[in-house]
Amino acid sequence: MEFSGESNVILRPINPSELKMEGEDEEVKKRRMVDARARNISHNVRCTECGSQSIEDSQADIAILLRKLIRDEIQSGKTDKEIYKKLEDDYGETVLYAPKFDMQTAALWLSPLLLAGAAAGVWAYNKHRQRTNVHIMALNLVRGVPLTPKEKETMLDLLTPPPSPRGAPSSWWKRWLGQ
Repeated sequence: MEFSGESNVILRPINPSELKMEGEDEEVKKRRMVDARARNISHNVRCTECGSQSIEDSQADIAILLRKLIRDEIQSGKTDKEIYKKLEDDYGETVLYAPKFDMQTAALWLSPLLLAGAAAGVWAYNKHRQRTNVHIMALNLVRGVPLTPKEKETMLDLLTPPPSPRGAPSSWWKRWLGQ
């Protein structure tokens, strides 16, 4: 493709009202960005009056004031981190839905893991104990020590194969032969 020097571009004078509209577009974009940041922060802040709602969802007076405070802080040029820090300093750590991890909250954060670990330990101990009891019962059988009725029932449950489905041959050999 060669450039011939001729151009089909038509130049026209710029209307001052068009420049004003571009400035308004920038103002609208800036306002939308402030609103989006404010909503994002507001969703992560608990209403101090309601307790179970974010300040974005609450209509309490304190929630309305906090939303206005957040918008003012954003317009003054503060970062999200600085705003969260100010809210935490003024209202305490409980105002944030995601508290930070430190020594005071370590038990709160780690308790599900500790509880799951304890449950797994109890389960493993019971399984080991059950197997050990079966081994002891088998050794007692070999030694000629008589089993208690409960031990006999446990051994029969463990050693008896599950019943085969009705009409099906009991072994693969009989199925293969078609008997």
